[in-house]
Amino acid sequence: MAVRIVVSGATGRMGGQLGRLARATDDLELVGGIAPDQRPVDSPYPTVLPAESAAALLADCDVLIDFSAPAHIASLLRAHAETLAGRAIVIGTTGLDDAARSAIDDAAARSAVLVAANFSVGVNLLLELTRRAARALGSTGYDVEIVEAHHRHKADAPSGTALALGRAVADGRGIPLEQVRRDGRTGVGGERPRGEIAFHALRGGEIVGEHEVRFIGASERVTLAHVASDRALFAEGALRAARWLAGRDSGSYTMSDVLGLGD
Repeated sequence: MAVRIVVSGATGRMGGQLGRLARATDDLELVGGIAPDQRPVDSPYPTVLPAESAAALLADCDVLIDFSAPAHIASLLRAHAETLAGRAIVIGTTGLDDAARSAIDDAAARSAVLVAANFSVGVNLLLELTRRAARALGSTGYDVEIVEAHHRHKADAPSGTALALGRAVADGRGIPLEQVRRDGRTGVGGERPRGEIAFHALRGGEIVGEHEVRFIGASERVTLAHVASDRALFAEGALRAARWLAGRDSGSYTMSDVLGLGD
């Protein structure tokens, strides 16, 4: 039986990719999309509705996939909490604020919920390798610099994936990221503090996504990197997550669960 999906953020870049890929598969059924703007003429979705009118769409799906905006997903989860109960929810929206995270936590009490900053298989492997490298190299002998680059249209910085990589380093070192995070550098700030995890964001052109984690020691450097050349890979990963998550018990899941990564 096909997994029935609804996509929130249907008229965005990722929404279009998700719709086209889902329509091309035999094991997914595209029920419809959710977006505040009207359905484009060339849309792959049979219908696109605003969030306030989407109850019937959500009632007919197995999985909601969201690539919208933090305020939009928070409002959608709150407004349709009862309808979404028991349905799987895959969230790829980045830049989540406290309101969105609170709504997601509440949803996970009633549904299987998976939140990922990046659905690329390669990026999720990079996250695990980064965590292991940080654990092995320790927190004092190697400085960590995380550099990411995206297209000029991207709103948030650092990217959600860069922050996930920073959390992977912090997890490997056994410390909270918030205690050692630094975004960029300017002026005369003195010597670099030991244990700091620094982020640098580049924006320009139509770069799909590039991420690099540099462990810089006194005598050697270890660099882990990922370059995305086609945005379709993110949509493919999100659909893979949707297939895996459909029908699972309520709770919070990760792409590591989907891919069988971890210790």
